[in-house]
Amino acid sequence: MEYQKYKIAIIGSGPGGYVAALRAGQLGADTVLIEKGSLGGTCLNWGCIPTKAMIHSAELFHKVQDASKFGINIEGQISIDLPAVIKRKDRVVRRLVKGIEVLLDNENVDIYNGIGLLNKPGQVQVKSDDEEKVLEAENVIIATGSKAANLPIPGTDLPGVITSRDALDLEELPEKMVVIGGGVIGMEFAFLYANMGVEVTIIEFQDSIVPEADNDITDELAKLARNKKISIHTSSQAKKIAETEGRNNNMLVAFEEEGQEKYVITDKVLIAVGRLPNLPGIDPEALGLELNERRGGIKVDDHMKTSVDGVYAIGDVTDKVMLAHVASHQGIVAADNITGSEHRMDYKAVPSAIFTDPEVATVGMSEKDAREAGINFVVGRFPFSANGKVMAMGERRGFVKIIKEEETGQVIGAGIIGLHATDLIASLTLAVNRNLTAHEIAETIHAHPTTAEVIHEAALDTEGGAIHYSK
Repeated sequence: MEYQKYKIAIIGSGPGGYVAALRAGQLGADTVLIEKGSLGGTCLNWGCIPTKAMIHSAELFHKVQDASKFGINIEGQISIDLPAVIKRKDRVVRRLVKGIEVLLDNENVDIYNGIGLLNKPGQVQVKSDDEEKVLEAENVIIATGSKAANLPIPGTDLPGVITSRDALDLEELPEKMVVIGGGVIGMEFAFLYANMGVEVTIIEFQDSIVPEADNDITDELAKLARNKKISIHTSSQAKKIAETEGRNNNMLVAFEEEGQEKYVITDKVLIAVGRLPNLPGIDPEALGLELNERRGGIKVDDHMKTSVDGVYAIGDVTDKVMLAHVASHQGIVAADNITGSEHRMDYKAVPSAIFTDPEVATVGMSEKDAREAGINFVVGRFPFSANGKVMAMGERRGFVKIIKEEETGQVIGAGIIGLHATDLIASLTLAVNRNLTAHEIAETIHAHPTTAEVIHEAALDTEGGAIHYSK
């Protein structure tokens, strides 16, 4: 059996693992990265990137149908070539995976393909189909990510029931799709397939879609979803999925909505009820690793250290904030601390992005959070319909809001629903992170004509009134 020694061994190459490896390599640490599948993990191969590639195709298809509004005449029937969409998505993924390979090679990071087994600190077994290695490491970073949560109802094993991963590789478009789960993943796929012409129904257990967001944002998103003929059933619980008699490949989904039993016929059922920490090959009991009681994530401190000396954990497996960009930052924090730099993880200003149509983005405290914390706050708002560039691009939907603490004027949170929301949230994330005031944003000149002017106007609104909008 072969033995090799490293300063850092990282199990999992998702956005947490590969970023930790790159950072460690930059800092001169002998580093090995262990991955059982493709570099980039779920996010790059079956999540963040492929969904966005397909969402762009779907939105382009939807916009082309309205091309005449922009003075562009397109003759003939417009249709979706789903295999071509999938092929383009796969091409984008391959290109990015290759890019990660090059970056890791440039930082002299060794890569082993196989399952990383960890049952005692300082030693990782790597098992693949044709060989087995034992790697010794002064420090181990667990970055094994998350897995799709199961739905404990009859019928989830039927052929037409799919996961988000399956939804990225459909061979043909269904006429109808039921999405069970109205959170981030469910809403993104609902808009994606609705823009491709699929009749979509959402069944959500909570009393609103994307329940962690403020009501004004979820209400606006629900309205825009219904404009796309997406049927939404909140306060609803899926009870069973069954094949229908006398119908070709159709299924029946039974659900309860506010005490009433209801049914919907569909071609596909997408289960999107969240994700859970995933610990394949990790033996918490043998390691003495402390887990969270609620969902089994690995407990870590703000240095990303676990309860075991020399063992760190980052990303979804910690069950802190299940977002790719959080995992990446946690990876940097872990690598820095291992190599001797003091670096603490701070979750105060974590942006959230939802790639619906239009996009949704939030950061910091919501109004609900501020009320629960007993904070006196002021909200400034501005509609996208009053922005020149937004109108020039044929859009009107959505708004931005900035939440500031009344006493200090500091921006403590923000929410955007509208064109380029997921890009615009970056400047407001900086404001929350650096304790900037709304006045400081209002005093910052924003270029014209840009969508970023909506942020300037919302900041002005907290100071007494926006310039280009009267309530």
